[in-house]
Amino acid sequence: MADERDIINETEQDDAEIRTGLDRTIATSSKVLAWAIFAAFLITVIEVIARYAFDSPTFWAHETTTFLIAAVFLIGGPVALARDKHIRVRMIYDAVGPRKRRVLDIVNSVIALVFFAGLAYASWVMVGKSWFTPAGALHLEGTGTSWNPPTPALLKLLVLICVVTMFVQTVGHLIGAICRDTSSALDGGE
Repeated sequence: MADERDIINETEQDDAEIRTGLDRTIATSSKVLAWAIFAAFLITVIEVIARYAFDSPTFWAHETTTFLIAAVFLIGGPVALARDKHIRVRMIYDAVGPRKRRVLDIVNSVIALVFFAGLAYASWVMVGKSWFTPAGALHLEGTGTSWNPPTPALLKLLVLICVVTMFVQTVGHLIGAICRDTSSALDGGE
């Protein structure tokens, strides 16, 4: 069983990789937003009890839990970027010295910015179509069920918010990589 000091040290090491103030804010807020998973669990328990114990199923539980889990999934992108825990192939990165890592970080950030810009544009188009009628009136896209909550429109907005957030994070990471001092690093002649 892990000792409390080991858990604290592990958490502090995780926070050591946070590079900007925005990253710190996102990483901290993710601890609060993670409670959405617990809320989805409670809603599911309520639905099971209502359905099987009282033979009175709810009409809102499935769509609410789907929305909550999808929202947590979307927020995972900025959180992974903030904590520098996203998936990557480290074979080349770990084989080179600090100067070449800096170059790889800059190239990676530029490519990510182009990717996030494209996603932001596509998300903006999706949000426009899900929030407004062709005539321009505000009308949130619903699920099409008898309850018909506007969760598709809200999730599309969350996609846009998360992509724009990751774009801003990447700008910060790019600036950090450009400004990183590698002159004192021993690269073995790099």
